[in-house]
Amino acid sequence: MSNVTELHAATPAAEYLAFTLGQEEYGIDIQKVSEIRSYEAPTRIANAPEFVKGVVNLRGLIVPIVDMRIKLNLGTPTYDQFTVVIILNIGHRVVGMVVDRVSDVTTLLPEQIKPAPDIGVNMNTDHIIGLGTLDERMLILVDIDKMMTSADMGLLETTALAA
Repeated sequence: MSNVTELHAATPAAEYLAFTLGQEEYGIDIQKVSEIRSYEAPTRIANAPEFVKGVVNLRGLIVPIVDMRIKLNLGTPTYDQFTVVIILNIGHRVVGMVVDRVSDVTTLLPEQIKPAPDIGVNMNTDHIIGLGTLDERMLILVDIDKMMTSADMGLLETTALAA
């Protein structure tokens, strides 16, 4: 048995929350998700980056809200009845991320996850785990820990101050 086959046999299936941003479908580890809430306009924070929409009070906890369409340069966001905020547990922090809509929870086997292609442009793809393939669907699998704690997010300092 090859090392790849042994790795696939030893790695269990993983569950991903599928959501859309623009025309693309993404997936994040379901274990990072604490809840999904309907979108409500957050309280704006002065001098916050444009993608940080503000903060909300979630049962006494002040939670920064990141609009992923703005963060990933996917056009001007529109907010409708399908827009939701996914509340995430990232390390010891709670962060909300705004997405266009959530579709489902999908189980992917290791053989359904393909490595992300090397596009060869000046694009930071460190936060992309790979591409999950399900019949005709393809999910861009995101390492949400890496994305939310990257230096350009600035959430390390803001959430530490809010805590």
